[in-house]
Amino acid sequence: MGRTKVGVLASGRGTDFQSLVDARKHGDLDVDLAVLVCNVPGAPVLERAKAAKVPAVVVDHRPFGKDREGFEREVVKVLRAKEVGLVVFAGFMRLVSASFIREFPNRIINIHPSLLPAFPGARAQRDAIAAGVKVSGCTIHFVDASVDGGPIILQKAVPVHEDDTEETLAARILEQEHVFLPLAVRLFAEGRLNVDGRRVWIDTRGIKIPPMA
Repeated sequence: MGRTKVGVLASGRGTDFQSLVDARKHGDLDVDLAVLVCNVPGAPVLERAKAAKVPAVVVDHRPFGKDREGFEREVVKVLRAKEVGLVVFAGFMRLVSASFIREFPNRIINIHPSLLPAFPGARAQRDAIAAGVKVSGCTIHFVDASVDGGPIILQKAVPVHEDDTEETLAARILEQEHVFLPLAVRLFAEGRLNVDGRRVWIDTRGIKIPPMA
């Protein structure tokens, strides 16, 4: 069967991408990081890919205008050329269409900075603080046609402090993203995830899952 070929899509700093690179380096993740696809020319994640010797391709979404599927077709071409078996959205700031999802059914993983289904969308940390919740966190889930609504793989709770700002809460959640995203990719690569409707069953035999509460 061979090692899972992972294609990472990212738009910005690339710290979640870096967590995959570091986990692989430390022997905690046995996958082939086959390609990084970035939609923002000059984004810092591209330098991280270069340093890690991960092939990187820029597919700028802007020339496509409102032709979202045209942009996605170019991304799919890159992923297919690299024979990617798992797609990871690691700070990829674009919504994808149903046609893209059909290309990789139950093979796209996203990370979101809230305990879904609470606070979907682009401003999760701000929304959590505004709502006055005492606990937020991060969610790693499979991507479906909804917005941040696919089957949940892992979650990690993070307390919301009374003096938190959007930035301080985001920083603490990000620390947990760097733990749980590589773990979710490992679980997929080792064939430990079984999707049954809205539920994801995890085969935990021989592996220790960190506390999620």
